[in-house]
Amino acid sequence: MTAAIGTAASVGVYAVQDRTIGEGVDDAAASSSIKMRLMAADRAAFQEVDVEVANRNVLLSGTAPTAEHRQAAETIARGMRTVENVYNEIVIGEPSSFARNAQDELITAQIRTRLTASPAVRAINVNIETFHGNVYLMGTARTEEELRRAAEIASVVGGVRRVVSFMQVRAPATPYYAQPSGPPAPEYRADQEQIAASASPY
Repeated sequence: MTAAIGTAASVGVYAVQDRTIGEGVDDAAASSSIKMRLMAADRAAFQEVDVEVANRNVLLSGTAPTAEHRQAAETIARGMRTVENVYNEIVIGEPSSFARNAQDELITAQIRTRLTASPAVRAINVNIETFHGNVYLMGTARTEEELRRAAEIASVVGGVRRVVSFMQVRAPATPYYAQPSGPPAPEYRADQEQIAASASPY
């Protein structure tokens, strides 16, 4: 029941984003599959690796114990058929402390609040990942200016060390205007002499 509710909620989010529901579902499935493969490969080594997928682009962040594990995580992510790009931001080191994780979550929440309040950014299209004060933005922007503004808003939040934006500019789809069915309606256009004659007071 919980999984079904979660799926339904995710579909609801995709419906208002500037991507199709199918694209959103594909990204979620890719994220889940990559995480499962990482756990199957080495649960202890990859438990601190976070996986974010947006528009077929994968962000790997968090920590891994060795450079070999860092590379292995990237290889696993690139093995997904639906993935186009992999951004590997995994840091070699020890797992984060509870306090550090809490601080990162607070930064993410504050950025989300500011993006939502900004009329210049459509926050629903932006995914935020924070690790050790490093903020990664994923998702789409409608213009270059919106992309730049989102990064600027994130950069002024307390505790942020740097902002790395992997967002892509993607203009909203052009609306489709349905044409009426059946034969075209008759159209009447008066010539210029008729217009002049009707406008004359004599």
